[in-house]
Amino acid sequence: MSNLREECGVFGIFANETCDVAKYTYYGLYALQHRGQESCGIVVNDDGLFNSYRDVGVVNDVFTSERLATLGFGNMALGHVRYASEDSTGRNNAQPIVVNHIKGRMAIAHNGCLVNSYELRNELEMKGSIFHTTTDSELISYIITEERLKSKTIEEAVSRAMYRIKGACSLVVMSPSKMIAVRDENGFRPLCYGKLPDGGYVVASESCALDTIGAEFVRDIKAGEVVIFDKNGVRTIDEHIGKAPNKLCIFEYVYFARPDSTIEGCSVHDARVKAGEFLAMEHPVDADIVMGVPDSGLDAAIGYSKRSGIPYEIGFLKNKYIGRTFIAPGQATRVDKVKIKLNPISSVVKGKRIVLIDDSIVRGTTSAQIVKLLRKAGAKEIHMRLSSPPFINSCYYGTDIGSKENLIAYRHSTEEICKIIGADSLGYLSLENLNKTACGGSCGGFCTACFDGNYPTEIPPERPKNRYDSKISESKNI
Repeated sequence: MSNLREECGVFGIFANETCDVAKYTYYGLYALQHRGQESCGIVVNDDGLFNSYRDVGVVNDVFTSERLATLGFGNMALGHVRYASEDSTGRNNAQPIVVNHIKGRMAIAHNGCLVNSYELRNELEMKGSIFHTTTDSELISYIITEERLKSKTIEEAVSRAMYRIKGACSLVVMSPSKMIAVRDENGFRPLCYGKLPDGGYVVASESCALDTIGAEFVRDIKAGEVVIFDKNGVRTIDEHIGKAPNKLCIFEYVYFARPDSTIEGCSVHDARVKAGEFLAMEHPVDADIVMGVPDSGLDAAIGYSKRSGIPYEIGFLKNKYIGRTFIAPGQATRVDKVKIKLNPISSVVKGKRIVLIDDSIVRGTTSAQIVKLLRKAGAKEIHMRLSSPPFINSCYYGTDIGSKENLIAYRHSTEEICKIIGADSLGYLSLENLNKTACGGSCGGFCTACFDGNYPTEIPPERPKNRYDSKISESKNI
């Protein structure tokens, strides 16, 4: 399976009374915008009537005040932000997904990737299911719907569906009367919930979204847990808890999550600062200043400076009106955006020996551009340090890390990469110390398969990039 996959953000709100839940969801998605900038959507539940809108674009472009007003008031809402691979962009693949079936109505917002999606899709298509998207989210909606036809309640159907889907799945489901939060048995992707001042509840991928709307953080959803929010309060189905080892994606701490979020009891900011401290211990260097690549390299740069004693400086001005280059689909787009995203502050870097801290090198394109910018600004030496180990394996759980062929560390040694990006030296954080950064390693297990190849689940066989479209094309010849 060589295609690039998406990383997303989910949000759900259950209010005790009818209110402007669309606006709450808008602010929540705004806080999660870093998790997806390709498309977004909101579904509002107004006494069982679902009003929805989704489109390509960032939250503040898609949801103008006029558009939000059309969604109306309600007591529940779901929201989703998404970024996608080059073969699955477009409005059709935007979420949340709304499903109408014989036992009622349902909306789904999903983060993660299933490892058995191809097989499940084949099974469903052989039963006559018709798919309108290429997302795992639509697949999950079909599975839950099938189980709902055999179950007394929607939460029972969701719990039964978990026996069939394998891989990463942080999910929020909304029915006319309930909101359900689900996390897969390994807990690959984060999911938490909080309480509103009036007693309602909020579910989100990260705690920063709770802070934005004034909700009090309660706790993380446990791996394998199904949490139901309704008029009677909060209850849990725990039959899947403890069925598999906890394997939260460690890259949440390295890059994906916002530094003001707390995941599994650990501050993302603190984890990144600690990574910088370990980097200084593993890869010391004589230099004049330490600077980070905005934004995810800044916290680690503070840690490196703290441990090494080398002064920390802000050496880049970041254009705040452009999104993450890592998220932008297409190699040409990534290169173009680097040129306008960062500008060195010449008075800071000119004639200096610089320790440059970034979170990772995936393809190498961005790092080479950044080093080139610093050289042009007059930097004397550039010693690059990464707060993660080399990426050498594909990810099958929802991270846009790509196939091995797209990973520079899979094809080149550290010394070769250093020359390719034009740095004077290059050092990666060891996997041993990376595992210690999040709460000193006390959070439980992490998924580190992209670094060491130890996949927590069975991995799918290689599929063509447009695996579903290819299957359709093949069937035309039968």
